[in-house]
Amino acid sequence: MWFGFPLRPEQASTIAEGIDNLYYFLTAIDLLFTGIIFLTIFYFVIKYRRRSKDEIPPQIEGSLPLEISWSVIPLVLVVVTFVWSSSLFIRNSRPPAASTEIFVIGKQWMWQLQHPEGVREINELHVPVGRPIKLTMTSEDVIHDFFIPAFRVKKDVVPGKYTSLWFEATKTGRYHLFCAQYCGVSHALMSGEVVVMEPQDYERWLSGSKKEDTPAASGALLYTQYACITCHGAGKGPAFNDLYMSRVKLQDGSTVVADENYLRESILVPGTKIVAGYDPIMPTYKGQLKEEQLLQLIAYIKSLGTKERKATR
Repeated sequence: MWFGFPLRPEQASTIAEGIDNLYYFLTAIDLLFTGIIFLTIFYFVIKYRRRSKDEIPPQIEGSLPLEISWSVIPLVLVVVTFVWSSSLFIRNSRPPAASTEIFVIGKQWMWQLQHPEGVREINELHVPVGRPIKLTMTSEDVIHDFFIPAFRVKKDVVPGKYTSLWFEATKTGRYHLFCAQYCGVSHALMSGEVVVMEPQDYERWLSGSKKEDTPAASGALLYTQYACITCHGAGKGPAFNDLYMSRVKLQDGSTVVADENYLRESILVPGTKIVAGYDPIMPTYKGQLKEEQLLQLIAYIKSLGTKERKATR
């Protein structure tokens, strides 16, 4: 605080402190060099001012120590900044394995969220303090941006693909949620709140909220409804068990990781990446499935992989 004026949002996640420390370092470097440059300019203006019209200034030869200094010092600062920022980026882009996954769909002009237990929310997200949360996000229309200033997390939500971010809240309370990408005439109204609760309060909130089928259960129904088992359960198509995040070999000899974006592409444009050993007989479901249904099918496939891995431990 500066005379009661907040210079930054409060820190309310495990990510926030590292981001702020890097920001303070970069700000200090900027202020330091700004001061040095302007003081040097003022000093030279006074010391080397022309005192008469006929005055000819002497030739100033270069200085090797000075040349080395203003090359090495910025290089060291740039390397430190790169290593620091890249390590933060890598750490903050990898959610812990035990993260609770919540699905987020952005649309003009609202946020639709669903918990793994089936509870849905609009423009509000309830989470427990001290538990890592992973958000898997997509958009139904244009590019949005999921931004929680107090957590120092911000990520584009892009139509046609999945992006993700994660956070672990450290303080209970209510925190602003914004769309930080201009998305239309009501962009300014696309906001909400993240409500951080004690774990026991969160469990009570979950049990007292209206529950629908979990995303995985809804995906299982879609799996049956669209007769996916006809091929994927009969050997005509790749099996779903333990498929998620495995390495899949394709007909052209390359391999891909079966992440959310690969599964989405395989459902909508199945002819793009043909799995080795299988014929390209799968029809496209583009235009038949909504974004929410795609997330549900993927949640079902992921649940099969989780069960399979648990069984082999």
